[in-house]
Amino acid sequence: MPENRPPRRPGPRSRELFARESRYMAPGLQSIALFSEIVVKKARGVHITDVDGNRYIDFTAGIGVGSVGHCHPHYVQALSAQLRQATFGSFCSQNRLAFLKMLTEMTPAGIDSIQMYSGGAEAVEAALRLAKSVTGKYEFAGFWGGFHGKTRGVLGLLGDTAFKADLGPLMPGLYLAGPYAYCYRCPWKTTFPTCGFACVEWFRDSLKHQTTHCLAGILIEPVQGTAGNVVPPHGFVKAVAEVAREFGALLIADEMITGFGRTGRLWGVDHDGVVPDVMTLGKGIGGGFPMSAVAAPRESMRAKPFGNPSGSSSSYGGNPLAAAAGRAALEIIRDENLVDNSRHVGRLIKERLSALAQRCSLIGDVRGRGLMIGVELVRDRTSKTPLEKKFTRRLFHACLDRGLIAMCYTSNIRINPPLVITPDEAAEGVGILTDALLCIEKQVRQGTGT
Repeated sequence: MPENRPPRRPGPRSRELFARESRYMAPGLQSIALFSEIVVKKARGVHITDVDGNRYIDFTAGIGVGSVGHCHPHYVQALSAQLRQATFGSFCSQNRLAFLKMLTEMTPAGIDSIQMYSGGAEAVEAALRLAKSVTGKYEFAGFWGGFHGKTRGVLGLLGDTAFKADLGPLMPGLYLAGPYAYCYRCPWKTTFPTCGFACVEWFRDSLKHQTTHCLAGILIEPVQGTAGNVVPPHGFVKAVAEVAREFGALLIADEMITGFGRTGRLWGVDHDGVVPDVMTLGKGIGGGFPMSAVAAPRESMRAKPFGNPSGSSSSYGGNPLAAAAGRAALEIIRDENLVDNSRHVGRLIKERLSALAQRCSLIGDVRGRGLMIGVELVRDRTSKTPLEKKFTRRLFHACLDRGLIAMCYTSNIRINPPLVITPDEAAEGVGILTDALLCIEKQVRQGTGT
């Protein structure tokens, strides 16, 4: 596409409708929707079509929620059938029974009890209440760069300062006790494995000195999503689990993004062979329907007050539509071997991006597991200075104009397509990203005179 061609996306109809909606929609919408201004007419599989007829490859899956793609026929049929039967209430249903049975057969050994919710932060806060009930303690620790929701109860464990700036004071008893194993930006400038997990040792010492030794739980993402799909080295999650045992705390694995095959294994913790004490589940669990869950051993779930009647419930959690959506999503993931597909196609994407790094000097790091891939853009590879937002925003629009929706509007590109993506669709998307990146690299180098 000629560089001087006027952008054709979003089209005039999308811009018009977006502007009209903006009169009523609050300004804090997700960045990808605000920046793109597209208005969706329909979506199928990994493709989105806007009201102007423009077609896009979706490399975001609704920020990880669309595990089975847009409007999967089995998913549509299951929800349509449930809509004709019952739509709300906390009563048992055949769909919910089937969903819970299937889910507990998928969870790690011993994780055999589920409570259902409607959103990620709600489930994380429930997990904290559960940990308090089980341990009788009240302190929690997390990691720099972590993201577990934006509600008040978890804001203190949010490692991304942009989301909590000016929202203090934070709840007491919540500690960001140390850096995640973000090896590309190690604070000690060391390399793994010679570092001996210095980050874990720092984390352990911080807990000794900062807390009152009433630690109820340690909250960890097996791969950090919002931070840029940061993949820790093998053994990191297991080392953190050992710290949790030392302090008599529960290990709470936040599998909101990493669960249900996103990383090429069923669960993110599977890469380290760890069975956590509690898991928080969401996003891909419902194939796009707003639902989440807490999973733990039944003995833990009985702990009071969490285990009291209505002690852990949610008005929307486990409603008939959610149960139908969850059951359909799990059936598709199982029957279409989407965990294997995530591993296979994710490897192909990562290989292509690693090859691109040899041609594009803006790429500082390529990392990922399965279809959870990160590309870090830098000014130069020696200083690792992040590429400025003015250029990453240009990259986002360059991709959009070429027919790709991707989270590439910051220096940390996150690639999380639906798990149903085919090798050919992935190759087409990476090809668009490649073209756009090389175009932006040219602009960056011309601007710096290099």
